[in-house]
Amino acid sequence: MVARARVLQARVLPQGWLDALRQLSLFATAYFAYRLVRGIVEGDANAAFAHARSLISIERGMHLFVEPSIQAWASGSHFVMVLASWLYVNAQGSITIAALLYLYLRHNRNFYFVRNMFMIAMAIALVGYTVFPTAPPRFMPEWGFMDTVSDFTPVNVSHTSASMSTLFNPYAAVPSMHVAFALMIGWPLSLLVRSSVVRVLWIVYPFVMTFVIVVTANHFILDALLGALTAGASAYGAILLARARPGVWRFERLAPVSSGRLKPNPAVSPVRIPASG
Repeated sequence: MVARARVLQARVLPQGWLDALRQLSLFATAYFAYRLVRGIVEGDANAAFAHARSLISIERGMHLFVEPSIQAWASGSHFVMVLASWLYVNAQGSITIAALLYLYLRHNRNFYFVRNMFMIAMAIALVGYTVFPTAPPRFMPEWGFMDTVSDFTPVNVSHTSASMSTLFNPYAAVPSMHVAFALMIGWPLSLLVRSSVVRVLWIVYPFVMTFVIVVTANHFILDALLGALTAGASAYGAILLARARPGVWRFERLAPVSSGRLKPNPAVSPVRIPASG
């Protein structure tokens, strides 16, 4: 019975309870600090709207200012608008947490690389919110935008009420962390899951979130591009960090074999340092 219990614990908690509590505490502390600082550095409203107008000017010059047209097209379907609004409110939290739990429990050797990406990305985002506070499109109805989240869900994200919360910054549009988070879980999981259908879903997920943030008028297309750059920079930073602890912090993808099954990439050493991250 003791041996079976140990095997079960090894499967459920690959690094033991202590490491699981350490990772949970690290994420909780980092995320709360991220939200707290994000709320404190709310930024000047005049600067935020000026930056939003600058983004519109840049997009118009690049022929990318299609957000009003996309939202107008999507507004023809009540189902699309409701689904997009609920995804915007819930997906970043629920899907991200579920994905991180899956990585920790089923692909523990790769969890620490993804964890490091998230830590770096949240730090980059705080710099962006501080240096370049930007009003989201939903605050600019003169351009044809409407606040779908407030219209189709019980969540009120209007700038008048949102600014009352210490943990909420209504001008934190650049970069889009919905897109960054989606990429930072979609990319690794697309390389690790065994089902080709699930793999495609993870590949498509960041594109779905990009559509969601545009349709709900919470971000401009440039915000999404900057969110993607944030994810890319964070991945590069995690690669550099992995050089310090290659046996713990390195990402090890699965490679297909002729039988159709997946196995660890032979180019990556299977040897693991028995230390937690």
